[in-house]
Amino acid sequence: MLSTKNISPGRLAGFTAFFIALPVAAGIFFLKPLGWVFFLAFAIVAAGSYALILYTLQRFIYRKIKLIYKFIYQTKASKREEFYYKSLLPQKSIEEVSEDVEKWAEQKKKEIEILKANEAYRKEFLQNLSHELKTPIFAIQGYIETLQGGAIENPELSIKFLQNASKNISRLVNLLNDLDEITRLESGEQVLYKEHFVVQELIREVFDSLSLLASKKELKLSIKKGCEAPITVFADKEKIRQVLINLTDNAIKYGKSNGNVTASAYITDERHVLVEISDDGIGIAEEHIPRISERFYRTDAARSRKEGGSGLGLAICKHIIEAHGQSIHIRSKPDVGTTFGFILNAKEGQG
Repeated sequence: MLSTKNISPGRLAGFTAFFIALPVAAGIFFLKPLGWVFFLAFAIVAAGSYALILYTLQRFIYRKIKLIYKFIYQTKASKREEFYYKSLLPQKSIEEVSEDVEKWAEQKKKEIEILKANEAYRKEFLQNLSHELKTPIFAIQGYIETLQGGAIENPELSIKFLQNASKNISRLVNLLNDLDEITRLESGEQVLYKEHFVVQELIREVFDSLSLLASKKELKLSIKKGCEAPITVFADKEKIRQVLINLTDNAIKYGKSNGNVTASAYITDERHVLVEISDDGIGIAEEHIPRISERFYRTDAARSRKEGGSGLGLAICKHIIEAHGQSIHIRSKPDVGTTFGFILNAKEGQG
């Protein structure tokens, strides 16, 4: 039985011509019952019908479909596409063309959804950036106006206001530097200078540089017991230093007084090393974890700004690790603590 679901224009024209020619030839044979007359009439009518039907399909229907395809692919036809339009497209059934159009529509729908999500993200980013810039600028403006209003006559107050203004200027500078850094990372302009180094040595250097900050909160920085054995990795040392500084600084800010910040390193297989920074601080609620590394995303805006920082530290970490072909993993539980982990390439022959 003939299936019309996936029939091509040529076959459709052929079958239609056959069913037209058959009764016409039969009628002529009835009037003049000669075998050669029947076959001649059948051949002439079939050929004529086939040519006319095929021409009509290609001229008036597939020409429209061709325009749809050109619109779908949004391009002037290249030589390859011209071949497709002239040779392959006429062989496609209406149903196959319909499937192509539906796939295109679904693709466009997804693209529109992505564009909407990007637009929402852009608006949120601009709002956050505006807030991050305005807060220190307005603070500086307030200090200057107060000094101009007469407070400058008070030496002690003047020094205090100037120190506060200087802190806000430093915050602005850090924010702009972080924005520049993350822009270069996202655009792929940042080149990685990979080298072999012992990851525990780098962790100790980072801990030493942040020891004063940790001591103010009476936090202990240490490498986990059993993870002291030297492990050599192959990565951009200074970029990984930046990741460790940002993660450790974050752990100190949100760690509990008299708490611990612990680093660990494990050889997972012959080619990879897992590095983790853990704290026993306030933790992160589960609903915030998927967005925690977004630019300016804060789980507690008031506390985050009080602790300082640009709101870009984790986003920078994320992009640096992604530039190394890996991703940051987060485990956290409120009032228990948080662990940030990432994978680096290991020097061969370890473990």
